[in-house]
Order: sequence, then structure tokens, then C-alpha cells
Amino acid sequence: MSAALYRIPVTDARESALPRLLDPEDLGRHVDRLFRAAWALCGHSHDAEDLVQETYARVLARPRLLRRGDEIGYLLKVLRNVHVSRHRAASVRPQEVTLEDRAEVGDARGRWEPEAALEVRTLFAAIADLPPDFRDVIVAIDVLGLSYAEAAKAVGAKESTVTTRLHRARTRLAEGADRAEASSR
Repeated sequence: MSAALYRIPVTDARESALPRLLDPEDLGRHVDRLFRAAWALCGHSHDAEDLVQETYARVLARPRLLRRGDEIGYLLKVLRNVHVSRHRAASVRPQEVTLEDRAEVGDARGRWEPEAALEVRTLFAAIADLPPDFRDVIVAIDVLGLSYAEAAKAVGAKESTVTTRLHRARTRLAEGADRAEASSR
């Protein structure tokens, strides 16, 4: 048999492996997903808005090359790095006194439901309190909706590690919700 019979066309793999320039015009479609991820990282919607804005400012400051072609994964990495940098800088500064956050979560018909806003705020605060490894994975998969493989690339871990961290993060969130419900009785 000839060796030509066993050749596998690799044009798709090679094309996706080639670096491409990040298109600034196309980044607007990721704002909502990044905001949800930032909210889960920070625990507050106001801080999340600032984090997303700073992330976009950093990304748009100069041309960026994507080596794997995954825009949302790249933006998530930048978002995490900005969050960590802000957290480190904040640990040096004196503690700020925050004003009450007003959740603006509404249903599809535009009515504001305070119960749903409270649940979302509580959930995102609980996610923000998780250890960083667990928090990053649950944000990537449950908040942003990345696949396990995409999340593994974004957080720099193996896919099997991502599944384990995700399970443990979900378990901690569920246990925290059970404790909160038991204490409210």
C-alpha cells in the first residue's frame, strides 16, 4: 500500500494553530459573558463593571495575537489576570467602605424581581468566596458556558482536573446554600 493512502489532511489543524490578530470590532459580543464572569469573580456587580472595562482597555491598548483562535478563552485569561492584579493592589491599600449595591436583575418582560436579584447576588458572592482554583473553573464553565476543553485551556489545567475542581466547587456552593437555609429557619 502506498503512503499516500494514509495521509490525513491537516489543513484545519494547521489553520487553527496559526496565530491571528484579535479583531477589536468583534469583541463586543463577549461583553455580557465577561460581565457574568467578572461578577462571579468579584461578588459585586459594580466591581464587575469596572473589571470588564479595565479588561477591555487592556486588550484594546495594543494589537493582540491569538495563537489558538479562542477569543473568549483569551479574554477570560486577561479578566482573571486583571482581577488578580487589582486584588493584589487592593490588599496594599486601606479598606474601602462600600455603598449598598442595588441589583438590577429583571425578567425578560422588564419587571424587576427582588427575590431573583437577591438569589443572584447571593450566588455570585458565594462563588467569589470560593478558593481561586475552584472559582475560576466554575466561572469558566457555569457562568461563561465554556466547554470543559475550553475551560481547561483558559485556566491552564488538564481537562480531568477541571472536572474535579468543578465538582468540588459545585459541592461547596451546595453545602453553603444548605447551611444558609438551615440557619435561616
